[in-house]
Amino acid sequence: MLYYLGRFIAWVYLRILYRVKVHGIENVPGRKPFIICSNHINWMDPLTIGTSIPASYRVHYMAKNELFKNFVIAFLLRKVGAFPVKRENADYTAIKRAYRLLKEGQVLGLFPEGSRSKSGRLQKAYNGAALIAVRSGVPIIPVAVVGPYRFFKPVHLYIGPPFVLRPLVYEKKDEKKEQLEEMSRVIMENIARLQPDQGVKQ
Repeated sequence: MLYYLGRFIAWVYLRILYRVKVHGIENVPGRKPFIICSNHINWMDPLTIGTSIPASYRVHYMAKNELFKNFVIAFLLRKVGAFPVKRENADYTAIKRAYRLLKEGQVLGLFPEGSRSKSGRLQKAYNGAALIAVRSGVPIIPVAVVGPYRFFKPVHLYIGPPFVLRPLVYEKKDEKKEQLEEMSRVIMENIARLQPDQGVKQ
């Protein structure tokens, strides 16, 4: 109940103050599970994405662990389906949680860049999103948020067609890393295609 109330309030807030425009809604799959991979330019991105797809597709986001240190914020984040991730190293607890959500048929929201882009340009992705996607085998929905967030200036959200990463095939650890890095580039390239004026930072 709290989730849908919060979603409605966020929907009204974003549509009135930021004139959010959604493009490509037809690319949202008719069934779950799937992973949303988006660029990250503002703390409001999860709200923009979550209120732009059908309400039946509740998005579970990985959120930085620091946000959960505040009891009130942590309570609200958990109520809306977010869970913490430690960004400084591989957080296998968070990764296992992501796998479990996908196995249960849920929608997972990830920001492959790991942090907000101050310039608005796409940054190099970490390999976590690619690892979760390839191990789970679920489709990725690329999303591009094009701002900036300024009162009464439109924020555009572009949703691209789903795609699936090829399986990992390797014998050595270095080969696995190389393949994941290539898959991460593929994810960011799919996001970049939705905003052709942007490049990916290498």
